[in-house]
Amino acid sequence: MKKFFLFTCMLFSFLFMKAQQTATTDTLKKALAKATDINEKANLLDNLSRILMNVNPTEAEMYGEQLITLAEESRDRELMVKAYQSNGTRCMYFATQQKFASRSIEYYNKALTIAKQNKMEEKIGEVQLQLSNINLLMVEKDKALSYANQAFSLISTLSNDSLLAEAHNCFGRIYISRNEKTLALRHFFNAVRIAEDIKAGKSLKANLLRNGYLNLSAFYSGIEDYDKAIDYSTKAYKQLDNMSEKNVPFQRAIDINNLGNLFAAKKNNDIAISYFERSVRMADSLKFPSLKVPAYISILNQYLRVDEPAKALNYLNSPSGKQLKSYLVNFGMSAACDQAYGYTYAEMGQYDSARIYFDRAFPFFDKSTNETNKVSFYRQLAGFYKKSGETKKAIEYFIKVKEIGEAKGMLEYVRNAAKNLDSLYLKSGDLKTANLYNVVYYQYKDSIDKLNKENELAQIEALDEQQRLDRKLAEEVEAKEKRNRIQYMGIVIAIAALFIGLVMMGWFKVSANTIRAIGFFAFLLFFEFIFLVFKKNIYGLTKGEPMYDLLFMIALAAILVPLHHWLEHKVIHFLTSHHMLRLRGIFSKKTG
Repeated sequence: MKKFFLFTCMLFSFLFMKAQQTATTDTLKKALAKATDINEKANLLDNLSRILMNVNPTEAEMYGEQLITLAEESRDRELMVKAYQSNGTRCMYFATQQKFASRSIEYYNKALTIAKQNKMEEKIGEVQLQLSNINLLMVEKDKALSYANQAFSLISTLSNDSLLAEAHNCFGRIYISRNEKTLALRHFFNAVRIAEDIKAGKSLKANLLRNGYLNLSAFYSGIEDYDKAIDYSTKAYKQLDNMSEKNVPFQRAIDINNLGNLFAAKKNNDIAISYFERSVRMADSLKFPSLKVPAYISILNQYLRVDEPAKALNYLNSPSGKQLKSYLVNFGMSAACDQAYGYTYAEMGQYDSARIYFDRAFPFFDKSTNETNKVSFYRQLAGFYKKSGETKKAIEYFIKVKEIGEAKGMLEYVRNAAKNLDSLYLKSGDLKTANLYNVVYYQYKDSIDKLNKENELAQIEALDEQQRLDRKLAEEVEAKEKRNRIQYMGIVIAIAALFIGLVMMGWFKVSANTIRAIGFFAFLLFFEFIFLVFKKNIYGLTKGEPMYDLLFMIALAAILVPLHHWLEHKVIHFLTSHHMLRLRGIFSKKTG
C-alpha cells in the first residue's frame, strides 16, 4: 500500500473538533490566579488542562489533577462528574496510545459511577456516549454499541435534544465501523434534522449542525463520494460563522486542512496542497505553532500518496519538517518520526537506512499504541522486510498483521497479508502453506469485493435517503402552504360576510350604535388583513432587512391608516343616514 499516515493526524482531527476555549494559556493562568468563584476556577482548570494537552502534556496533567482535587474538596457531585469527564476527554485526545486510552476510560467510569449514585440522568447518558466514543476509537465495536444503546434508552426519555442529536451521531459512527451504511446514514440525517429543529441559542444550534455535517462528510468520504464529502465539510466550515466560542479561528485552520485531505482523496492534488499551505498560514497568523502540525502531516502524507518519497524526505528535512519532528519529540512520540523516515527510505530503496529507523520505532509501536496503529506499523515493517529480501521476518510480521486484522474486522489488512504470505511461502518453496494463504486471500478478496458493491449500493441508498428527506420536507412545506391558503380563504370569507351583514343592517331597523360597532370591527379586520398580505410579500423587496421593513411598513401605514378612517367614516355615515332610511322605505313600498 503506497500510503503512509501518521496517527497524530487522527489525533488532531479529533482534538479540534471539540468545542473548547483557545485563549492563550498565559491569559487563562492569570485569570485562574485571580479567580475566587469555584465554578470559575473549575472552568479555567478544565480549559487549561485540555489546551495544554496540545502544548505541554506534563503541565496539562498537573492542571487536570488540580481540577479533580478542587471538585472532590467541594463535594459538589455535578462538579465532580464534570472534573472526571474533563480528564477523560483530555486523555482521549491521545487515544492512539494505549496508556492514554486506558486512563480516559478510567476517568469516564469514575464520572459514570458518581452520576449513577446521584441519579443524574443527563450526565449518565452523556458519559455513556463518551465511553462509546473512546471504545470505538479502540476498535471495540461491540462495547461501543452497548454503551450507545444504554445511553439512547435513557436519553430518549429526557427533554434534551442536543444529547439526542449526539446519540444519533454516535450510532452513525458505530454503524459505519460495522459496515452498516444505510443505518449510519439515517442516524446522521436524524441528528441534522434534530439540530435544524432545536429551539436553542444560535451558537449551540450551529455546533450541533456542524457536528452533523462533519459526520455526513466522513460518511460520504467512506463510500468514496468525495464531492458530497466536500459539500458537507464546507457546510460545517460555514457554521463556524454562527458560533461564539473563542476557538473558532483555530478551528478554521483545522477545517481547511481537512478539506485539503478530501481534495487529495479526490486526486485534486494541486488544490489539496494549496489548502494545506493555507492552513499553515492561518496557524501562523494566530501565532499558534502547534496548529501547523496537522497541515505538516498532510503535506508529508500527500507526497507519499502520490509516490514521491524523495520529496517526502526533503520535506522531513526542511524547516517545516523539523518543526513537525520537534513537536512529536516533545510529546514523547519520536517513534512516529522514525516510522516516517523508515517508510520513506524503504520506498526509496535505501534499506540500510530504513532498517535503522524501523528498529528505533519498533518498541513504541509494539508496546504503547493501540491495535490500529500497531497493525499499520507491522504492515509497513513486513513490506520493508519483503523488499529487502528478508523473507522469514516478512512472513512473521505479515502473520501478525493477519491475526490483528481478523480479530478487529480489518478485512483489507487480512487480504493484503494473505496475498503477501502466498507469494512469500511460494518463494520459499512451501507450496502447501502458500496454497492455504491463496485460499484465504480469495476468501477475503470476495468479501471486500462484496463490500465494494455494497459501497455502490450505499451511494444509491444515500441518494434515495436524501431524496426521501427532500420529498418529506417538500410535503411539509406544501402542507403548511395549504393550511395558510385555507386560513386566508377563511379570513376573506369572514370579512366578506361581515360587510354583507353590515350592509344588511342598513336595510333593517338596527340601531346606529350597533352599525358603528360592527362597522368598526369589519374595517379594522379588513385593513389589518391588507397589512398582513403586504407584510408576507415584501421580502422580495426588503430581503428581510429590519430598516427596509420598517420604512416600508411606515409608508404603507401612512397610506392605509387615513384611508381606513376616511372610508369607515363615509360608509358608516351612509348606512346610518336619512338617505339609507329613504332607500329602505322605497324598497319596502315596492315589495309591499
